Amino acid sequence: MKQDTTGFFQRVYEVCRKIPYGRVTSYGAIAQYLGTKSSARMVGWAMNASHGLEDVPAHRVVNRNGLLSGKHHFEGTNLMQQLLESEGVEVTDSQVQDFKVVFWDPNLEL
Repeated sequence: MKQDTTGFFQRVYEVCRKIPYGRVTSYGAIAQYLGTKSSARMVGWAMNASHGLEDVPAHRVVNRNGLLSGKHHFEGTNLMQQLLESEGVEVTDSQVQDFKVVFWDPNLEL
């Protein structure tokens, strides 16, 4: 039986839209906020499916170590990195620098 992910994806997008400019969060932090702690991978699937939605800043969602693990889902060579850098987030070798400083935790902020 196929699981309906539409509702879950929409909840992920609602959280993602609240990530402040110049900040990042992780797939796991979003999953934990939604009460589905072990569904970080599904959050990643939601981010991958969001690329046609202009109001979902998927570039602000990275893995738990600050790596741009979803960068291959963006058009161009370094679009995810370029979008983050345009917001003042420093990225070196596909990793967010000062990750703890720019990390936005929805569990604490919302």
